[in-house]
Amino acid sequence: MSDSSPLPPVRLHSEAELARDALAAPLLSRAARLARWAGPDTRVETGGVLVQEQLPAAARALGLIDGEGEGEGDVSAGDVSVEDALAHASEAWRVAVDAGLVEVVDEDEGTVTVGEDLALLTSGSPHEVLGVWLGALETVLADAGVPDLDDLVDSMGESGEVDFSQLDWDPDAEADFLDGVLANLYLLSVSEDGPADIPVPLPALAASMVVPSDMGEPTNDVLEQVSDMMMRLDDQFRLLEPVGLVAYRPVDEALMADIDDPAEGASAGDETDVSRYGMVRLTPLGLYGVRARLLESGFEAPAVGDLADKGADALLDGMAGFPATAARAETEQWLTRREPRAAARELLAAARGGDAGAPLRRLHCQQALSLVGGESEPALREVLDDAELGGLARVWLSEYGAPDVPAPSEAMVFWLTIDTVAAQLAAEGNSAELRGLVEGLAQQHGGFFEAAWRVDHPATPDVLEAMGRLHPDKRVAKEARKAAFKARSQQGG
Repeated sequence: MSDSSPLPPVRLHSEAELARDALAAPLLSRAARLARWAGPDTRVETGGVLVQEQLPAAARALGLIDGEGEGEGDVSAGDVSVEDALAHASEAWRVAVDAGLVEVVDEDEGTVTVGEDLALLTSGSPHEVLGVWLGALETVLADAGVPDLDDLVDSMGESGEVDFSQLDWDPDAEADFLDGVLANLYLLSVSEDGPADIPVPLPALAASMVVPSDMGEPTNDVLEQVSDMMMRLDDQFRLLEPVGLVAYRPVDEALMADIDDPAEGASAGDETDVSRYGMVRLTPLGLYGVRARLLESGFEAPAVGDLADKGADALLDGMAGFPATAARAETEQWLTRREPRAAARELLAAARGGDAGAPLRRLHCQQALSLVGGESEPALREVLDDAELGGLARVWLSEYGAPDVPAPSEAMVFWLTIDTVAAQLAAEGNSAELRGLVEGLAQQHGGFFEAAWRVDHPATPDVLEAMGRLHPDKRVAKEARKAAFKARSQQGG
């Protein structure tokens, strides 16, 4: 995925809703409870790690073990052992320190105090709460990229330091891998025909990270890599769920010992069987978090509503790569903040131009005006004589059923036709709908190409070339290419 091309726009929940989700995330909630539990007697080691002797007290403060040290409570999928309870307490403490809920005041003494950010969880704005949550997320993502602790211990030499070469672990590569997995999930969530809130089978996600896009039948070696990847992702998603990033159904324990053909499982028709191999989706909070990381990494990751406070020129240009439903949602938000007639005039003014993006701007303008409704009529009548907008205005007024709409000249009809095809090319490329439009134009107008190449529109040569490429009839396609040559010669190109 290139950071130079914009991602599809995401529809986020409001910051207030997301902040409530963040506060309800089990891990951040535990971290806040430990920050309030900490006192003058709390001691930490280097790096702010809670001393081992105080972990049982921390676990008791979280309700994970009782006074005798026995496990109690329900963390995620069952009763918690003492060992797991201590691990959960240790993780929550690390999050509390890293997210600014606890502050180490004396490194030598190992003493702590309440961090400034703890108050934000109760009295801060939704945006500030989400800032704290993002800090917690960074800690969890870093933990998810660390291999099993037993492997770490086994790789330590006589010096007591980890031998990374023996461990075969590259922290940077692991972080990049996890970012890639989350980016794939994000794309599936925001694409027009993606699964939305439908979970993604873990084998399919693993295959997207391993199987080359041009590979036909996966080899046994590739299938083994997919299987290994599934186990790796299973461990990581189990860690990421408590922070609220994902909703995850783990791999069925009965399958752990022997997953011979995950690709076959992912393609099976029985949804119940597929789910046994693990299912994952980004939560609304997860969409927010992954988008924030993408933006920080330099990706263009728009969200619906980003353009609501900007001018009509920014709206029409900004929606150039939006899918239809996202473009409509963006336009609706933009219109709710404006008086209808003034909005219509602003949209029409922004739709003018002879640049390459102008035809698509006019298409989005026409679609936006349909949402304004009858209050657009005065603004549209004002541009009936405009060379660039007069055809658009006549079409809109006629479709709306307005009276006394003047008939367009032949020159205006052909100009509007070229403009419309240029807009469709920009919006959809060589789509089936555009192919049907091209065939219809050539069939309805016997002398279409003879007249079309003379149209004084910057996109005329490109439109005629596209018609020659798209039309299935070789004779008609040849006529279109000849017309494109004449049009380019006329424009001096």
